[in-house]
Amino acid sequence: MTHTLLLRLAGPMQSWGTNSRFKIRDTGLEPSKSGVIGLLCAALGKPRDESHPDNRDKPSLETLAALRMGVRVNREGAMRKDYQTAGGAHRLGERYGVAKANNSAPETVTSERFYLADADFLAGLEGADEVLLRWLNAAIERPRWQLFLGRKSFAPHWPVYLPNGEGLRLNTKLEDALQFDWPKDSEGEKLRHVIEVGVDHPRAEKRIDWPLSFDSAARDFRPRYVVTDFFNHNDQLKGGL
Repeated sequence: MTHTLLLRLAGPMQSWGTNSRFKIRDTGLEPSKSGVIGLLCAALGKPRDESHPDNRDKPSLETLAALRMGVRVNREGAMRKDYQTAGGAHRLGERYGVAKANNSAPETVTSERFYLADADFLAGLEGADEVLLRWLNAAIERPRWQLFLGRKSFAPHWPVYLPNGEGLRLNTKLEDALQFDWPKDSEGEKLRHVIEVGVDHPRAEKRIDWPLSFDSAARDFRPRYVVTDFFNHNDQLKGGL
C-alpha cells in the first residue's frame, strides 16, 4: 500500500529552475522535484554532502528522490524577471565583484532571474514507507533550517505543513491525495496537474530534475518523466493518467 505526503507551496515569489546557467536563472511553471527534495532536506537539517557526519541518522538523497511526485496548480502565478548586478566600484574607487575559478580579478556580473509571482501549489510525494513519510511530515512541521520556495530569499507565506496532520494521507495514492482541499474559488475550473510517470508512458515529458547529488562541487541530476492533465474536483484523476 502506498501513502502520500502533501505540501502547500505558496508565496509572493518562488522559482523552480532546472536549466539555470551563469547569467540566466530560469524557473519552471511548477515546483521541480529537485527543489521540493531540497526543501525536505532543509526541514531535516540534512547537509548537501552525503558523507557529512550529520547525515548518518537521516534518509539518503537517493531514498528521498525515489518518492513519486505530483503537483496540483491551485494558482498559476505570473512570470516575472529581475535584472540584478553583483560587483561594481566604491566611491573611493575600490572595485569589487564576483570571484572567478581561474583566480583572475573579480568583476561585475549581471544576471536575469525569473520567478513566479503569487503562485500557489499543492505538491504530493508518494511512497510505501509510512515511517519515512511520518518523519518528513514532522520535519516540515518543525523544520531544522529555513524553508524556501526554490531560492533562499523566497519564503512561503503559508505554512508548507498542512495543519492537524492532514498532509499525511495514509493508504492513499498520489493522484487521489491531490484532490484534497480543493480551492473554493476554483469551482467549475479545471486545474493543471503534473504527475510523475514511467518513461514508457505515451505522453511522457522529460524533466532533468531528479537529484543525484546536491554537493556544491558535484551537483548532478538525471531525467524523470511527467504527464500534464487538467481536472476539476468532480473528475477521477486516476482515470485520466
